[in-house]
Amino acid sequence: MLEKINSPKDLKGLNTGELVRLCKELREYITECCAKNPGHLGASLGAVELAVALHYVFDTPNDKIVWDVGHQAYAHKILTGRREEFKNNRTKNGPSGFPKMSESPYDAFGVGHASTSVSAALGLATAAKLKGEDIKIVAVLGDGAATGGLSFEGLNNAGVSKTNILVILNDNQIAIDKNVGAMHNYLVKITTSPTYNRIKNDIWNKVGNGKLRAILQKFAMSTKIAVVKHGSVFEGLGFRYFGTIDGNDIGELITTLTNLKDLKGPKLLHIRTLKGKGYEPAEKAQSIWHAPGKFDVETGERISKAGQPLKYQNIFGQTIVRLAKENDKIVGITPAMLSGGQLCDMLKVFPERTFDVGIAEEHAVTFSAGLAAGGMLPFCNIYSSFMQRAYDQIIHDVALQNLKVIFCIDRGGLVGEDGATHQGAFDLSYLRIVPNITEMAPLNEIELQDMLYSASLPEYTGPISIRYPRGCCQGLKLPKDFNKIEIGKAVKIKEGKDIAVLSIGTIGNNVEKAIEIAEKENISVAHYNMRFLKPLDKSAIDEALNNCKKIVTVEDGTVIGGLYGAVCEYIVGKGIDNIKITGLGIPDRFIEHSTVNEQLIECGLDADSISKSILAATKN
Repeated sequence: MLEKINSPKDLKGLNTGELVRLCKELREYITECCAKNPGHLGASLGAVELAVALHYVFDTPNDKIVWDVGHQAYAHKILTGRREEFKNNRTKNGPSGFPKMSESPYDAFGVGHASTSVSAALGLATAAKLKGEDIKIVAVLGDGAATGGLSFEGLNNAGVSKTNILVILNDNQIAIDKNVGAMHNYLVKITTSPTYNRIKNDIWNKVGNGKLRAILQKFAMSTKIAVVKHGSVFEGLGFRYFGTIDGNDIGELITTLTNLKDLKGPKLLHIRTLKGKGYEPAEKAQSIWHAPGKFDVETGERISKAGQPLKYQNIFGQTIVRLAKENDKIVGITPAMLSGGQLCDMLKVFPERTFDVGIAEEHAVTFSAGLAAGGMLPFCNIYSSFMQRAYDQIIHDVALQNLKVIFCIDRGGLVGEDGATHQGAFDLSYLRIVPNITEMAPLNEIELQDMLYSASLPEYTGPISIRYPRGCCQGLKLPKDFNKIEIGKAVKIKEGKDIAVLSIGTIGNNVEKAIEIAEKENISVAHYNMRFLKPLDKSAIDEALNNCKKIVTVEDGTVIGGLYGAVCEYIVGKGIDNIKITGLGIPDRFIEHSTVNEQLIECGLDADSISKSILAATKN
């Protein structure tokens, strides 16, 4: 069946039995492809019937489907002319792992971060209305994404807009980790209220758009209050609520979507799906199989490289537990990244001091600020690309009040196959311009451990950021004891007189290899591990200026505004005009998906490229 589907038009003539068979084949195909090219497996397996039904009922790409995050959208991609390309999903020059407008007209809006679908769909629906276009707009909102503030803002605006928009709440009880919060609990109550849903469906099936609706609406609400014990939050926001229905029943989905298709105004359909459906290992361990890496399809065994060192996330998780045992003021906060960021280690030992606030980065930061104002010591663990969403809160709620919140910024730098939406390219630059912040990045796992320890000490005041990359450490043996790092102090790794290299973060390990290559050409290279971007170690820069007239800065963040910018500003401020400075970092463009090594080469940050840049700077 799947080989015959080259576009959604090929779905239109299929009967229910054929559609069921197609869904089975889609699951098998997604599973086989993800086993070789790792991706977001579980959510897409659960949303197969939904993708098929949407393209069966609606006239895409004329009608628009906006997927939230994109973790659910693999079947959508395969059905929309990208079946063969999907074999190379998330690889260099292959399809993106997320919907992307430049990739296909069927991708109505690009999404990599959660909670965007309702706002984007409302914008599309409003644009269509203003242009006089009679098209349908659908937003697919995952229940995990519904915990994000942007979802509530979009729902709040859409409900009063009277715009023709259908929001599908795909409720599978889990995002990456188990869902938390009041919205999750509310959805469970609705889901487990068959009496209310039966009465509600009977009423709306028998009532048209006439005056009788207004009369019976009060009865519907009173019935709802009696059965569910509180009113529907969605109808309170102005949506007509329908559900819940089985989102893995293709026949029921098609019938329901067909009935809702031409209804006017904002509507919300609540469906239940099973994350990982159709692949037993993914059904049984949903968090692990959200994005499992490579695996054997037949056995379900995940394939990992033997003897790999710990990841930086592991170092963070282990260290915060050690620190929390010595300091009862330490608390951990994460916006729905417990396992990814390894704050789950602390949850096991100190559940009362570990807080998963849902996909709500803005709230996570201001919640941390409140904890700090209340006398606690919050370690707020957020991915670099997600931290961007809380920039106002960092400035207004933390830095302005000089509150001591320790931001543990995971996935700093290039992240690989997740691509442009997830690159940790900007944190070094966007935090440097904020007053009161101490900003640092470790060269290796030992420095990460010591930075986390040092940040917890009273000498470190105000907001602090510690950024570290995704992936494996250097394989160093961790010392038993912590060592205090002096605020704003760089470390000279190597003496040299011809040219000085100033690096920050783990990219310095590539610099060390590059210097070995470059010195084979009989040049002498000094290397400074800056460690702090703010405050900047000006004495280290002065020393480099005195010994060398040529400087190269290296960072795995955007070259604009980061270490290169800071060093240039300092040198210009001193009035020195005979220094040659070369800045290496992520260029002024979005870096698309490929492996981290391929991205490093693209940005000129692999050891060979850095060595060539050092040699070129020496000769110029």
